[in-house]
Amino acid sequence: MTTAKSKRRITHVTLDERTVVRHKPEVEHERAVAIFDLLEDNEFCPCEFAEDGPYHLHLSIEDNRLVFDVRREDNSELDRLMLPITGFRSVVRDYFLICESYYAAIKRSTPSQIEAIDMGRRGLHNEGSEMLRERLSGKVEMDLQTARRLFTLICVLHIRG
Repeated sequence: MTTAKSKRRITHVTLDERTVVRHKPEVEHERAVAIFDLLEDNEFCPCEFAEDGPYHLHLSIEDNRLVFDVRREDNSELDRLMLPITGFRSVVRDYFLICESYYAAIKRSTPSQIEAIDMGRRGLHNEGSEMLRERLSGKVEMDLQTARRLFTLICVLHIRG
C-alpha cells in the first residue's frame, strides 16, 4: 500500500557525470554518505506534483544554473526546476575552505580545535541548506535533513577537475 508519506520522497538520485569529477577520498566519502542517507530518509515533494511521487532526481549544472530534473519513478519527465547558481557560490566556496581546514585539523590539531572548526563547517552547511529551501520555496517541499543532503551534492557538483 502506497501512503502519502511514501510518495513524498526521492527513491533514486544521480549527479551529472559530465560535471562530477573524482577527488580526494574524503570528498568521495561525503558524496556516498549524502546519497545513501538521502535515499534512506528524505521528504521531497514538488508542490504541483504531490500525487506523482515517489521521485527520481537528477542534479546538474547547466548554463550557470542548478538543475533539478524531477522524474516519476518510471523515469518519465515530471518537472525541471532551475535555480541561478550565483547565490550558492560564496557559501559553497566558504564551505570548501572550512572543509579543507577541517581535514587538515584532523591530522594535526587538538580535539577542541577540531570541534571549533567542525562547528563552523556545520554552520555553513546549515546556511547553504536553508538557502536551498528558501530558493525552492513554493516549488518543492522538503525537510531540513533532505536539504542538507542535497546541499552536499550541490557542493560536489561545484568541484571542477
